[in-house]
Amino acid sequence: MIVRTLDEITDTDADIKTPNWRSKRIILAKEKVGFSVHETTLYAGTVNDFWYANHIEAVFVYEGEGEVVNKATGERHELKPGSLYLLNDHDKHQVLPKTDMKTVCVFNPPVTGREVHDENGVYPLVTEES
Repeated sequence: MIVRTLDEITDTDADIKTPNWRSKRIILAKEKVGFSVHETTLYAGTVNDFWYANHIEAVFVYEGEGEVVNKATGERHELKPGSLYLLNDHDKHQVLPKTDMKTVCVFNPPVTGREVHDENGVYPLVTEES
């Protein structure tokens, strides 16, 4: 059994901070459970372009409001507490938080924590063995 708190992760190498968002990586590939779990805060007024070409991501919003835009179709969806979006087709998307938005994100395959978004918003596929 693994039990962790966000306080244990805060300000460690599993707490990634950027000007647009902060991601606390709670469960990573090293746990060998087939997925990773992150608490991510997206900051109000930012524009966030992502494309997880190598991962499937589910995002559950539990605080704040914003929009997610499907970049292929232009379709927009309101996000508020209780919303979940699933990038089941490796969708290129944009997240536009109106307020600070707190989310729980699940990735498959799991991220290692060493990934960095490239110029297209993509995480490379990195495994624990690499």
